[in-house]
Amino acid sequence: MLTPGTLYVVATPIGNLEDMTPRGLRILSEVDLIAAEDTRHSGKLLRHFGIHTRTEAIHEHNERSQVPKLVEFLKAGKSIAFVTDAGTPLVSDPGFHLVRASRQAGVRVVPVPGACAAIAALSAAGLPSDRFVFEGFPPAKSAPRRAAFEKLREENRTLIFYESPHRILESLRDMSEIFGPDREAVLARELTKHFETFRSGTLAALRDWLVRETEQQLGEFVILIQGLPRTAQDAAEEEARRVLKILIDELPISQAVSLAAQITGIKKNKIYDYALSLKEEG
Repeated sequence: MLTPGTLYVVATPIGNLEDMTPRGLRILSEVDLIAAEDTRHSGKLLRHFGIHTRTEAIHEHNERSQVPKLVEFLKAGKSIAFVTDAGTPLVSDPGFHLVRASRQAGVRVVPVPGACAAIAALSAAGLPSDRFVFEGFPPAKSAPRRAAFEKLREENRTLIFYESPHRILESLRDMSEIFGPDREAVLARELTKHFETFRSGTLAALRDWLVRETEQQLGEFVILIQGLPRTAQDAAEEEARRVLKILIDELPISQAVSLAAQITGIKKNKIYDYALSLKEEG
C-alpha cells in the first residue's frame, strides 16, 4: 500500500533486468507519476514489465525548473517514483535537488533499494571494503582530473570511480602517473551484463591490458584503487588527534598538547600544529 504524498527513490537494474526488485515494480505500478531521467530509456524498462504509469522527464538540464511543480504535486497528496537510467538514483545521477526540496517541504522521501554499480563492483573486487571513498566520474579534462587525483593520492581508503569508454585510457594514464604505476587496482566492466569483466592488477598493467585488448575498451567502467597502506605512524598520529580532541575541551592548549604527547608518544610540535588547526576550525 502506497503512502499518499510520498516521493519514492527507486533503484533500477544496471544491466540485468532480473535485478529489478518486486517492491520496485509494485511501486512503479502504483504511483501517480514516474519522474524519469530519460523517459525513452525508462520506457523500455516499463514496457518490459507491463507498467503503464504516466512518466515525466526530470534530468540535469531541467531538474531545477521541474522541482517546484513536482513538490506541489506531492504536497497535494500524490505519489511520485523517481528513477534514473540505471542503478540507484543520486549516485552520479540527477535527483539531489528534488529530494532536498521534498524533504524541506515536509514531504516523506522513501528509498527503494536495488542495484548500484559502485557497491556491486566493490563487493566482488577483492580490495579492502570496510572503508571506501566514492568519487563518481573524474573531470573530463586532464588538468582538473589530475588535480582531483592529487588530492586523493595519500587516501588510505579504497577509491571508487566511474569512467566512460572514450576516456578510460586517459584516466588510467593519469591515475598511473599520480597514484603510482604499481598501485593495485581493479577494473570492473559491463556489470551484470553478458560481457561482465573483472580485471585485477597494477594501474600500469591494467592500462597496458586495455591497450592490447581493444574490445575491452567498450562499455561502462568502475575503477577501484587500493588506498595507500596505513603505517604504524599514521595510526599513532590518528590516535594522538583523537586524544587531543578530548583534552582540548577541558584544558588550555599547552596542557592538552603536553598530555597528549605523553599519552601517545607523538612529538609535541606535531600535536601543537593539529591543535592550532582545530582552533581555527572552531
